[in-house]
Amino acid sequence: MKKIAIFSLLFAGLLSGCSDNDSDPDIIDPEAPKEAPLPYGLKDGITRVSDDSLAFVLFAPGKSTVHLIGDFNDWKNTDQSKMYKDGERFWIKIGNLQKDKEYICQYLIDETIRIADPYTNKIADPEFDSKILSSVYPGILPYPSGKTSEIAMVVSTERKEYNWEIADFKVENPDNLVIYELLIRDFTDDRTIKAVKEKIPYLKNLGVNAIELMPFSEFEGNDSWGYNPSFYFAADKAYGTVQDYKSFIDECHVNGIAVIMDMVLNHSFGQSPMVRMYQDGDKVSKENPWYNVNSPNQAYYWGYDFNHESKYTQQFVDSVCGYWLKEFKVDGFRFDFTKGFTNTPGDGQAYDPARIRLLKRMTAEIYKRKQDAVVIFEHLTDNKEEKELADYGIYLWGNMNYNYCQAAMGWENNSLDGSSYKARDWDKPRLVAYMESHDEERLMYKNKMWGNASGAYNVQDLATGLQRCEAAAVIYLSFPGPKMIWQFGELGYDYKLGSTAEEGRLDKKPIRWDYVTVPERKALLDTYTAMLHLRKDNPIFSTTDYTVSSGEGNIKQILLRGAEGYVVTVANFGLATEQASVRFDKKGTWKEFFTGETLEVTGSQQQIQLNPGEYRLYIL
Repeated sequence: MKKIAIFSLLFAGLLSGCSDNDSDPDIIDPEAPKEAPLPYGLKDGITRVSDDSLAFVLFAPGKSTVHLIGDFNDWKNTDQSKMYKDGERFWIKIGNLQKDKEYICQYLIDETIRIADPYTNKIADPEFDSKILSSVYPGILPYPSGKTSEIAMVVSTERKEYNWEIADFKVENPDNLVIYELLIRDFTDDRTIKAVKEKIPYLKNLGVNAIELMPFSEFEGNDSWGYNPSFYFAADKAYGTVQDYKSFIDECHVNGIAVIMDMVLNHSFGQSPMVRMYQDGDKVSKENPWYNVNSPNQAYYWGYDFNHESKYTQQFVDSVCGYWLKEFKVDGFRFDFTKGFTNTPGDGQAYDPARIRLLKRMTAEIYKRKQDAVVIFEHLTDNKEEKELADYGIYLWGNMNYNYCQAAMGWENNSLDGSSYKARDWDKPRLVAYMESHDEERLMYKNKMWGNASGAYNVQDLATGLQRCEAAAVIYLSFPGPKMIWQFGELGYDYKLGSTAEEGRLDKKPIRWDYVTVPERKALLDTYTAMLHLRKDNPIFSTTDYTVSSGEGNIKQILLRGAEGYVVTVANFGLATEQASVRFDKKGTWKEFFTGETLEVTGSQQQIQLNPGEYRLYIL
């Protein structure tokens, strides 16, 4: 009781804007810490205490002093602005703030390092905020140039509650997700999350039931794919306001669409305050509690490598995931480059039990916060490891871009069997195989540039190339398990991605909604739409009883069996007409899905003539 009373008296002084130490600032020893126990209930970051007061806590082991400087004290580091030290944390409470007014402030560490709070949900950027249009983000506070430098945080006592229309959205069947991956920057002319919201009816009509947004937590600059993150709790202002993001997610849920957030926790870049607090030249120092000095994976690494063995990194990771699940009601995450979540030296390709342990730990913590959260890894490593992760409930990206591109172009007879989780010897349908993603060159671009030809039949012709994209889509979407479509793949987007930054790989891309008016592209869109709605309406596409014959040769086929009946999909990826020996397993009158024509099947197999690029889907 005595301790509580002492704390209460101490905090009363702080909240009134006073310090317990009123010594003359001119005789302060800047090296001397001001020590006091961290008040019960405060946690790392910024906490609203009342309508006129905030509390700040910074985890900064090894540091001597931290001052909180900002608009409310004219950016001066006085004794009143010096934070209290309790072990590895510094803290302070400030009062006399105007209700709901925004303030810009920073931590000044050891009189030299200026940073924003790693947990802040809004930053003030001295270079890039001024370039954001007011129509995208109204009312951005001007940066206090001349008073400070580096990124600062924006704080307020305002309670910014969002009135959710759907407060408890559930993903009904993750094994049957149809995920649409998109980059906010390159999806609409406005390049904002508000404009993406306006496209939800299009995506719903397409048959999508999940949208995966490429990273939208604060990244460096305003023009990025988002894989250079800096502040993990702040939605990037370049795409809109917090209310805009929440409104988008809410509207997705109203329309039965889950929202998956692309999350980058393998690395950070140089603007991260956790990097800047402990930096030694172009590397982090060995005292850094969150990062490795050098990445153990010297074949593939970016920025500053998180040390996932560190308990501090684990606590941070859990806080980041928990925040977005609770505050923004995202339905799960796609984690970038998860084979980097290890300190085991090497290129990350081999089975790594330490990595398995770390990834299961992280996933278990996510499930504690949201039992039905969708967890997807971009892992792309040892199949034994991926199978173990799939058995744990995790979904894994499966890159089939090369194989589908080669088939569509009419070149090598590559197997498409890798689109099947059973072909990978998995027990669960947790494979998110894909023909395209943000990282791969587009099918139709490759058709246009390098499509094969035989006589008058030329894959580089627009109509021919698009028809072969239809064939690829019909085969791909016939495989059981979750699916992913990269934005505008359903319209045959054919602009070059590029392999390097010099080739424009990361540059803004043309936005071609006018493709919908091109008949051949509209035919591809209609094929996607028909297939996705067929999958949604017919549970046979979730069957575990199926046979795939999509290996060597031009003819690719899939046979699905279930209590609901049978489905056979077949396509000719050659350049000439072929007689396909199609396995049906069941005699009877089958109906072709796209044309409505019937076929009398008289044996377990039947010969069917298919023109180049032609596909059929039969249902019994």
